[in-house]
Amino acid sequence: MADAGGMVEKRGAGLWLTHFGLIVGILFIFFPIWLALVASTVTQPEIARPPMPLVPGDQFFENYRKALVSGVNAPVARMLFNSGVMAVGIAVGKIAISLLSAFAIVYFRFPGRRLFFWLIFLTLMLPVEVRIVPTYQVAANFGMLNSYSGLIFPLIASATATFLFRQFFLTVPDELAEAARVDGARPMRFFWDILLPMSRTNIAALFVILFIYGWNQYLWPLLITTDPDMNTIVMGIKQMFPSGDDIADWPVIMATSILAMLPPILVVISMQKLFIRGLVDSEK
Repeated sequence: MADAGGMVEKRGAGLWLTHFGLIVGILFIFFPIWLALVASTVTQPEIARPPMPLVPGDQFFENYRKALVSGVNAPVARMLFNSGVMAVGIAVGKIAISLLSAFAIVYFRFPGRRLFFWLIFLTLMLPVEVRIVPTYQVAANFGMLNSYSGLIFPLIASATATFLFRQFFLTVPDELAEAARVDGARPMRFFWDILLPMSRTNIAALFVILFIYGWNQYLWPLLITTDPDMNTIVMGIKQMFPSGDDIADWPVIMATSILAMLPPILVVISMQKLFIRGLVDSEK
């Protein structure tokens, strides 16, 4: 009994130590975000005059209204919309193409099937930064500059998502496909009615990851857009920083940074359960 009590005490001490470490880590990560939030609610002189305040000020609504309506170079509301369209378009496009390509590779027998899969997989070695010049040339030739199609279409192919869906489809029992074939279901009916519902958690997990990937894009939007009305929020934050002797409007910049973090956070929170199940659930 004494040994059991000692084990419980050790386990309790370890549990408290683990939680303490987690709390310290969270506070360490959250502190810069808190500083940005505070900076977005005070005036410019309050930021410039040390020490910087650690308590939110009374300029919250004014600074955020200024950021959303006028911004520094362009209204933040417009940039948030552009980033949202780009992120959703990239996530939905990648998932749709990957689902169909994985479905074709797994369930259709055609010459060179395995070769095509490995050719798709090899594109992981060619990220957009490597092929950015020819990709830009193709997009320009198709008239995609300063357009949502130019922001989205060159980035919607995903070898990683195709590989993940292929691996999942390989775990689906062959009896399901045979039963659907016996019932007279066409291939696409089998895809829509059986495979797609079974892939729901995988789709949710990938959507969260790909949405954040699309939201955080910087280099490609910087090249494909020259119109300020097509700026994304990540581009906008970078362009807000002053050059030369200009003075930065730090409250508006910090308000823009906080607004830029909100959509990915909302996506993660709203899809948290499906996201976790899609990553850890092995029983389909």
